[in-house]
Formats: sequence, C-alpha cells, structure tokens
Amino acid sequence: MPSLTEAIASVDSGALVAATDWCTHPHGLDVERVRGTKNPDRGAIVRLRPDIVIANKEENRKLDVDRLTAAGVSVWVTDIESLDQAFMSMRRMFTRALGWPVPGWLDAAQEAWQAPPRLPASTAAVAIWRDPWMCVGGRTFTGDVLTRLGLRNAWGDCAERYPTVELAELDHADIELVLLPDEPYAFTASDGPEAFRTARTCLVEGRLLTWYGPSLATARSALEEAVQGYLSQQ
Repeated sequence: MPSLTEAIASVDSGALVAATDWCTHPHGLDVERVRGTKNPDRGAIVRLRPDIVIANKEENRKLDVDRLTAAGVSVWVTDIESLDQAFMSMRRMFTRALGWPVPGWLDAAQEAWQAPPRLPASTAAVAIWRDPWMCVGGRTFTGDVLTRLGLRNAWGDCAERYPTVELAELDHADIELVLLPDEPYAFTASDGPEAFRTARTCLVEGRLLTWYGPSLATARSALEEAVQGYLSQQ
C-alpha cells in the first residue's frame, strides 16, 4: 500500500524489506517488489520472513491476509474511510504495531485539517476512471477530504463507494467542478478535460486526494490552491 510504505519510510526506510509495485514514494526506495495490493506474491513475502506485514482493508484482499496469517506471518490491517480514521489508524500503527514514536508530520497533518473549510461551498466530483467513467462515492477517504475542504461530493450519498456513472451525469450544470487526479487513472491535459463541455475540470495530483501518509501535512493547502481559481471562474 503506497501510503503505508511512505509513512513507514518517513521514520525508518531501512525497516522495509518489501513493497508493492505501486509504492512510488519515497523516490529511489530500494526494496524487493512483491506485485500489487490485489495480487501480492505471497510466497515471496513468506520467504522474506518479515516481522510484520502492514495491510489495508480496502486495498488488500481478506484471502491474502488470511493465507499470510496461516503461513505464520503477522499482519496488521488498517481500516481507513475518513481523515479522522486515518489519523487514529496511523497513530495505532506506529505506536502499537511498530512500537515507534509518532512522526511529526502526523501531528502537523492533524492540525492542518482541523481548521474550518476555506473554499466556497460548491458541488464537486472526483473522477477516478474513464471508459467507463467512475467517480468517488460515499464512505470514502477521498469523499471526506472533499467535505473537509468545504466541497459537497456529488455522489456522497451513493451507496456504492466507487460508482460507475455516465459522462452526462458528470458533465452536468449541477456539478461546479470535476477533479481529475493522475491516479488510479492518469488523467492529463489531453486525456480527460476534453470530454467536458459544461462542468469545469481541474487536474490534481492524486496523491493529495487519496494518500494518508506524510503528504497529508501539505495536501490541504495544495488542494485549496489548485481548486480556488477554478471555483472563482464565472
């Protein structure tokens, strides 16, 4: 899990013996790669004999957690669907699972996100895929990020966490801004914005919306800066 890898590396990168193929931070991390969160190389993980594997309820399959546990590997599972859960879960991971002190960035992040919303109240959507188009729904970490910024998630009341939607539903006058992150789908200036005729779009770094590691300390100010100009357009 990229967020968890980055969080652990922020304290002691030498403690990491493996990471997923998608763990891109910190740059230059030189550890064995054990495929992705949905298809981990369990055999390689067992052979590495880690003291503990850190997993995430949303990203990792229960099947893999159960089989690693059955193979004698200790697994710590985080469960994060909101900013408050992220702060609590990260603290527990550092202090209980790893027996480490809480890093300074975690305190800074919690303080940064405690302030009242500063963006004008607006309806926004976060697209995470196209063909088919998918967006962020309810009970998600990213949805809570929108709320804390002062934005109303257009699909916040949806029972599905990541619903498939029609482009016409996204490109709608009732939606004032569509955020197009660079992950999991890599939206770019030439791949995404051109599909919209009505709703304004804003390209953003996906890490700011979905990661709950050290980037949380600066994500709020970066997102506010990125979004403010688009919301002020008439």
